[in-house]
Amino acid sequence: MPLLNSIFSWFNTKRLHQIELFRQFPFEVQQEMLFKLISKAKDTEYGVKYDYESIKTISDFQQRLPIVDYEEIKPYIDKHREGHQSILWPGAIKWFAKSSGTTSNKSKFIPVSPEAMEECHFRGGRDILAIYTNLHPDSEIFKGKALTLGGSHQIDNFSVDSYYGDLSAILIENIPWWADFIRTPSQKVALIPEWEEKLEKLTQETIKENVTNIAGVPSWNLVMIKHILNFTGKNNLLEVWPNLELFTHGGVNFTPYREQFRKLIPSPSMNYMEAYNASEGFFAIQDDPLTDDMLLMLDYGIFYEFIPAEEAFNTNPTALTVKDVELNRNYAMVITTNSGLWRYMIGDTVMFTSKYPHKIKITGRTRHFINAFGEEVIIDNAENALKRACEKTDALVKEYTAAPIYMDDNAKGAHEWLIEFERPPADLEFFTQVLDNALCSLNSDYEAKRYKGITLGSPIIRSLNNGTFFLWMKEKGKLGGQNKVPRLSNNREYVDQLIELSKRCCND
Repeated sequence: MPLLNSIFSWFNTKRLHQIELFRQFPFEVQQEMLFKLISKAKDTEYGVKYDYESIKTISDFQQRLPIVDYEEIKPYIDKHREGHQSILWPGAIKWFAKSSGTTSNKSKFIPVSPEAMEECHFRGGRDILAIYTNLHPDSEIFKGKALTLGGSHQIDNFSVDSYYGDLSAILIENIPWWADFIRTPSQKVALIPEWEEKLEKLTQETIKENVTNIAGVPSWNLVMIKHILNFTGKNNLLEVWPNLELFTHGGVNFTPYREQFRKLIPSPSMNYMEAYNASEGFFAIQDDPLTDDMLLMLDYGIFYEFIPAEEAFNTNPTALTVKDVELNRNYAMVITTNSGLWRYMIGDTVMFTSKYPHKIKITGRTRHFINAFGEEVIIDNAENALKRACEKTDALVKEYTAAPIYMDDNAKGAHEWLIEFERPPADLEFFTQVLDNALCSLNSDYEAKRYKGITLGSPIIRSLNNGTFFLWMKEKGKLGGQNKVPRLSNNREYVDQLIELSKRCCND
């Protein structure tokens, strides 16, 4: 391990200088990145169609290429999946990340080129460690192993030469051979497709290891941790892994889970870092433990554009580079990547908290919101309101989702919240009142619609039995990996399914 520490220290110093470069010169680095991507892809089918050869400025690029969503770029992705080369990106693309960001039955297959694996996803993982060890020079993280929850992959139906699966599984499949010395569980166990079988075998393997860091979606890691403690009979995770020092989390807001992690890992020396990565790319890393924003990583083979959220679905929206974004404004993020996604609207909304360096917070999804009555409630509003309600009532939320109740002849509209509590409030009515007041203070549109209850009635909260969300995800085949419960929806599909499941469970 001393040799490994020395090698990493050398790379770490070099990499931190590169990070400092884009912190100081974000626009210049991004501009150079865009033209590298254009130059490399100029002879692809997409590049010829939009005459990349003649694009000389960012303005040319924005005027020439349309902003697209998955449905619009899917025909080109399908050609890559069928084995055709140089469609969106030069050469063949073998791997496709099956999107599991929602519980929708519709799957997205995001191309993952060799360049994206090495220059984006793997670099992101290395940068987490570079930033972490720079912040904690006395860290002993390399004396043990990293535990990551992976998904599974299988041969794609389109072609014997292309494969799909969770992004985590693709990365595990392609990780350098030497990484097996610093990670756990074994590749064989990590790629077991059935969640509950994987959990059993993962537990049996990893409790024998010296795990110093874990990474993944908080909700599924909590399931894993509780299973490990139940299996071992230990009271907390430090009794299993006494040298555990870091949890790198992403995928969902960490705030509702923070107290549970502190209870299960009771150490003031335990550290937490947020990372913003998805099937489409690795985007940002928390580089300051005292703030909850993240540094936008600008040299990962991704060119960023930002559309004011209110224009996200306009025909010709304003698209800004990092040079022109404003602080504390909600933006829909558009990416151009070294996997061949060109001006692709990823579906996330972010807000800049800082410029030079450029730091962001994830505020929600362009399609995950409630706006049935003009209230425009986004996930950031919901998370902060729940946080206040929990603080005021000493409650702890495990999982939740919310949707509108539509107006009819006899009733006004309202929001219905389905919440699974880790620790329920003593008074659910008071919890509801605090949540409602918090939403009013956070969102002026919601406050206006709630004025005297004329348009929008008080929230309705249903407390679900422990395990309801888990059973719902299981029924949908969405256990483990990067699967997440959709927090807000503008229709009642998810809420009605959960209510029906809750009724069935009560009757069984």
